[in-house]
Amino acid sequence: MAGKTVGAGETVAQPVIAKAQAAGKARLLYLDNLRVGLITLVIVGHMAITYGAPLGDWYYSEPGEVGAAFAILTMLLLGIGSAFLLGLFYMIAGYLTPRPYDRKGAGPFIVDRLKRLGIPLLLYAVVINPLVTYWAAAHGGYQGAFLEYVPSHLPDLRDAAVGPLWFVEALLAFSILYALGRLLARAAPGLAPRDRTETQVPRNRPIALFALGLGLTTFLVRIWAPMGWWWEPLHQEPAHFPQYIALFAVGIIAYRRDWFARMSAVQARVWRWVALALVPVLPILAVAAGALSGQFDPAVAGGLTWLSLAYSLWEGFMGVAMVIITLVWFRSRFSRQGRLVGAMAGASYAVYVLHPLLIVPLALALSGIQLGLSLKFALLSPVAVALCFLVGYAVRKLPLVRNVL
Repeated sequence: MAGKTVGAGETVAQPVIAKAQAAGKARLLYLDNLRVGLITLVIVGHMAITYGAPLGDWYYSEPGEVGAAFAILTMLLLGIGSAFLLGLFYMIAGYLTPRPYDRKGAGPFIVDRLKRLGIPLLLYAVVINPLVTYWAAAHGGYQGAFLEYVPSHLPDLRDAAVGPLWFVEALLAFSILYALGRLLARAAPGLAPRDRTETQVPRNRPIALFALGLGLTTFLVRIWAPMGWWWEPLHQEPAHFPQYIALFAVGIIAYRRDWFARMSAVQARVWRWVALALVPVLPILAVAAGALSGQFDPAVAGGLTWLSLAYSLWEGFMGVAMVIITLVWFRSRFSRQGRLVGAMAGASYAVYVLHPLLIVPLALALSGIQLGLSLKFALLSPVAVALCFLVGYAVRKLPLVRNVL
């Protein structure tokens, strides 16, 4: 097979490289913009939990009552978001994984991932998580100093030590496994990845079968590992891993076959109708699970129950539909980047790592202001997003930080 040898001995067809380089910049811009949007949703979601959303867990939740409209809107926001947001992150990460490996080879690739993912994990576990946990505890009535709190609460700090960076921790594991897989494939030439070529995007029927298989696999996993059960001290929730693993793998395949650039707006339109049809199903499932009583039936979280099966299938189809819709929408509408969005894109990873260190003290500092929770959420969410991106941008200007965050 004709081609140029790069990295650890992989071959890439020269015409494909030239075409990818010519079109790659625009494609990467829309992916950068998409990551800005997804991280903004992460911040808004954590602010929603802070101010009374009925789903999710966070360092600090302000006491008070919320209206039915706010509860329904935030349930839809968090429910639909959890069905696709992190899975889409993993798919983008998978898409962006083969190219640096091809360029660097296994050793430098793993070292780079340990630096970019491992150092923030260590920073979060050792510094950020203890600080944010202490601030919340002090607000709740703890009287001691920080240096007294840490040694007396080490078991609590050890569990969930990486907080929302469990995503980064899992991505580090996926990246190392990918590198090991490539090394094994190199030893067995028949298993080596193909050159990057354009192939037809899967049609809607195989995509629907993929969503069905994803939902059923998720249901089976949740029989033994329901939602809300975390594997400590690694702080991983197996209930969502079928989607994360599958979409990371899809991202890798999509890079090799150029699917991101080739998926059509017509196909996305079909999945938009699927998503719209699935939106009202979520509140129906919530009511069936006891939302009106204020106490959710644990059967929806997992086990051999019809509620768990129904929610797992809903999540599988909604997740796939939203991934397709969002990807095509950003590619067609947001493939350009001004100075502001470019700065936000550059700071997006720093924002993800640092945002608990910013939004929790913001909420604690303003907890004495007597406003309704829904009004606080509406007023403070834009402030929180702006603050996180400003600080993330500033932090990346510090020496050596840019090479990590």
